[in-house]
Amino acid sequence: MENGSSSGDNKSSPKPIRCKAAVCRKAGEPLVMEEIMVAPPQAYEVRIRIICTTLCHSDVTFWKLQVPPACFPRILGHEAIGIVESVGENVKEVVEGDTVLPTFMSDCGECVDCKSHKSNLCSKFPFKVSPWMPRYENSSRFTDLNGQTLFHFLNVSSFSEYTVLDVANVVKIDSSVPPSRACLLSCGVSTGVGAAWETAKVKQGPTVVIFGLGSIGLAVAEGARLCGASRIIGVDINPAKFQVGQKFGVTEFVNSLTCENKSVSEIMVINEMTGGGADYCFECVGSSFLVEEAYACCRKGWGKTITLGVDKPGSQICLNSSDVLHQGKILMGSLFGGLKAKTHIPLLLKRYLNKELELDKFVTLEMKFEDINDAFQLLVEGKCIRCVLWMS
Repeated sequence: MENGSSSGDNKSSPKPIRCKAAVCRKAGEPLVMEEIMVAPPQAYEVRIRIICTTLCHSDVTFWKLQVPPACFPRILGHEAIGIVESVGENVKEVVEGDTVLPTFMSDCGECVDCKSHKSNLCSKFPFKVSPWMPRYENSSRFTDLNGQTLFHFLNVSSFSEYTVLDVANVVKIDSSVPPSRACLLSCGVSTGVGAAWETAKVKQGPTVVIFGLGSIGLAVAEGARLCGASRIIGVDINPAKFQVGQKFGVTEFVNSLTCENKSVSEIMVINEMTGGGADYCFECVGSSFLVEEAYACCRKGWGKTITLGVDKPGSQICLNSSDVLHQGKILMGSLFGGLKAKTHIPLLLKRYLNKELELDKFVTLEMKFEDINDAFQLLVEGKCIRCVLWMS
């Protein structure tokens, strides 16, 4: 690995760095561990050395995807922790040596939305699955050793020993937090916990139903537990998920595979269990069909349905317009759990240090970065919640 700084001169301009990365060259094929070049950060950008990264189902979705916004070759990964190696011009909020979390959601702190408490959807850098840097269109900081451009992923690309991010996608954190736990808040756990805490604003005592007890669904359960939900009902096709879910606060379980005439019966079972519908329903799989089911299972008058799952491009939700008018329910999406990264991530880390937010139970395995393809297979097979990959 080549150092990006000139020896003896800390003020010298950053140089390109040669390092290892796991490159996705074809959809669904094993990632290729190879050496790449990482360019210096430009103005308003930060180059970081990744300490460890984890796998998220969004990585699997785009690893398999063969149609746009998929593009290859690409460096996936968006849940990680790192150390600032160098900064570009006009970067003031972090310096070399700071511990940071990269986030796919931008938080510029300047636009109307970032200044408002009502939204986490930055209007200066709107969320999109772009292969480029957010501030510089058609611009990548990655090339392979043949000079071919390697595309970015979700503003992060953490499956590389070094990566470059816009300063709007970097959160400075307390370096005392264990990296293998802090990195979980870079995406998945923040998304689930935030959906219950910030998007739905679950209060003390309500009933919550979670469709899909994967890592995001379990994080929703953890958030609902922290908010004081009295009942947390998990819905999944895998009965083994109930035992896992209980560790995160799930109190009851519905195995949708055992429901005859699945859709109608499942809705009836949940509405009967909850006395007319749940106060909050969360769809955590990425299925428009399940969004419709979740909406049917939330209580008329005040029920909220929150969708977090990533569905196939172009998928549509079909609701009866009379039901929408007459039943007074709320349906809303939630990106990154509605959290403002630079405001809320430090608060969640504080709750972890205070032993309120239980991050340890999300980590199933810790492995070497070189074993990333094995980790992908474990995630695809549902054998891990989060697998932490250490760079060294």
